[in-house]
Amino acid sequence: MATISNLGVGSGLDLGSLLDQLTTAEQAPLTVLKQQQSSYQTKLSAYGQLQSMLAAFQGTANQLSKPSFFNAATATSSNTGVLTATGSNTAAAGNYAVNVTALAQAQSLVSTGQVKQDAAIGTGTIHIDFGAITGGTLDTNTASPTYSKYSGAGYTANTGSTGFDIKIDSSSNTLQGVRDAINKANAGVTASIINDGSGAPYRLVLNSNKTGATNSMRISVTSSDGTSALSDLVANDPAATQNMQQTVTAQNAALTVNNIAIQSPSNQVSGAVQGVTLSLAQTGTSNIVVQRDTASIQNGVQAFVTAYNNLQKAASSLSAYDPSTQTASPLTGDGVLRVIQSQIRGVLNTPQPGSGASAMTTLTQVGVTFQLDGTLALDSTKLTKALNDNPAGVAALFGNDDGKSGYGNQLSTTITALTSSKGALTAATDGINRSLKDLRDQYSATQDRINATVANYRTQFTQLDVIMSQMKNTSTYLTQQFNALNNSSGK
Repeated sequence: MATISNLGVGSGLDLGSLLDQLTTAEQAPLTVLKQQQSSYQTKLSAYGQLQSMLAAFQGTANQLSKPSFFNAATATSSNTGVLTATGSNTAAAGNYAVNVTALAQAQSLVSTGQVKQDAAIGTGTIHIDFGAITGGTLDTNTASPTYSKYSGAGYTANTGSTGFDIKIDSSSNTLQGVRDAINKANAGVTASIINDGSGAPYRLVLNSNKTGATNSMRISVTSSDGTSALSDLVANDPAATQNMQQTVTAQNAALTVNNIAIQSPSNQVSGAVQGVTLSLAQTGTSNIVVQRDTASIQNGVQAFVTAYNNLQKAASSLSAYDPSTQTASPLTGDGVLRVIQSQIRGVLNTPQPGSGASAMTTLTQVGVTFQLDGTLALDSTKLTKALNDNPAGVAALFGNDDGKSGYGNQLSTTITALTSSKGALTAATDGINRSLKDLRDQYSATQDRINATVANYRTQFTQLDVIMSQMKNTSTYLTQQFNALNNSSGK
């Protein structure tokens, strides 16, 4: 049978255009399915936006649901060069006079000088304890041969501490090797090497990683090569042999707060002023003022109002209808959106069951009111007055440690119910996803059917083309034969 490379060549008919038209007609159902998919995707996106707004609103409600949030305090230092202060929700309001007489220090020890950093020294085990140096006298005369050494002192290791062992073998028995071995051991000591410019310039420096008088080091050495070389380098016992110089003494910070003496192993002092952390920078005096952090509370309530308004505006936009163009939004008339709005407004409009003359029961008492457009507004002046007059009442209005009472707790619980695995919003989202899957399956099946139909059309048109081509060839042949007969009979 003859073959046709292009439809219509054999028959002279415009079969290619006809097939295109039939294909377009067959694909009409796909267009409808695409429109349905687009509509569902738009609605799904709208639900996603709603979910995001609900999460943001729930976050602000959760913050207000914690009574501790309303106890936040600020601490201000009059001399930040001496110290800075940070308040917490357990801080007690008041004024505190602070006098810093000493800063906490970490002990620093330095060895005698070595000519080379990479020359072999000795092998053994270095043992480091941490504790307190007691009694005795520290020689502070720089001209004395025993400068920076203790006489008559004792040493008390920290209770429960067993210290650290650091093995020095042939791979680490140099000044550099000892430094690296100590640092690798994470023993609470940082080792380094300095060059003092002398004839034997290289000196090992050991710094305790923690400040405070109970973090003084006691270093002993057990030799493994029969020499005292390693011991001569680092052994240092304040109550016995001291082969290293103490360049910085381990000491506590010393200060008074309202003339009460306080010691701290760290320059971050907590507890000297209730609920306040003092960060000491230098010796001197400063006054600390601790007061309720009303600004943070104001910001928290404003964030709550703003998050609700964002949710309300999003809901209005997603459900709007333009009568002039008869255009609906993705969630116009949506039942799930109505449920969400109704439940949240129901919580906000329901008074709390507070008891007692000082109890606060409605948001209007703290300056939060509904506007005509359904949004909330905050009267900062009224909120500030409520915080000054009845801080406990404001805190109870929004939350309680029971996790149930207060607007913050109740709104958070409501939103969790709406967005949980069995919530209305989740159920609606799951339903749309199932519909989209069904549409994808339907689209695939419809496309397969259309492809088969178009392929059948093409086969039929090809056959028609072949038949028409054959008929044309036969007609031409017969015409030629008749013409030949007529020509021969006329002679």
